[in-house]
Amino acid sequence: MAHFTDIRALAFDLDGTLVDSAPGLASALDQALQAMQLPAPGVGRVCTWIGNGADIMVERALSWALNRQPEADQIRDARALFDKYYADTVESGSTLFPHVATVLAALAARNIPLAVVTNKPTPFIAPLLRSLGIAQHFSLIIGGDDVVAKKPHPAPLFLVLGHFGLLPQQLLFVGDSRNDILAAQAAGCPCVGMTFGYNYGESITTSNPGLALDDFNDLLPALGL
Repeated sequence: MAHFTDIRALAFDLDGTLVDSAPGLASALDQALQAMQLPAPGVGRVCTWIGNGADIMVERALSWALNRQPEADQIRDARALFDKYYADTVESGSTLFPHVATVLAALAARNIPLAVVTNKPTPFIAPLLRSLGIAQHFSLIIGGDDVVAKKPHPAPLFLVLGHFGLLPQQLLFVGDSRNDILAAQAAGCPCVGMTFGYNYGESITTSNPGLALDDFNDLLPALGL
């Protein structure tokens, strides 16, 4: 039995929801900090810093490495280095989570509009989606540089609703972190929380998504498909 009814479109977070991108992010962040003669945090720590965009991730890494609040020029320099290295690691360090490709293809085959809504820097998104073979499924991409306020603010989802001409209850947002769930709740959209992503070491169920799923493949039956 379908958990959601009257869904006319879906929007997806990217990192931790569609894509296991932590290896590529961690590699770029490690190289950036090492270039500044600072310790590399490694993928285990970086996983707990993903979700609020590159600026905050870099600031969290610097705070850890310095054991204090970094200066503005240190954040600026580290972000520039991160962008430089991530251009080389974004594709090689990212893989689709299981069943993502087949589920997206099934949704697209039913002519259901699909969007990506992520805090990731916008220039990295389209090339990554193309490299993973899923770019053709999305008619709208909203990245962290496309909005004044990133998730957990609902602004990105309001853009999706306006673009597709939908009421909030007609858009299902699928994410993996509390930022995703908070954004959906603030926009009035139903939401799914994936349990396998990056959520600061917390269970996604603590954010009270409409439905929590362990497997991406379970999204189709939740929609009655």
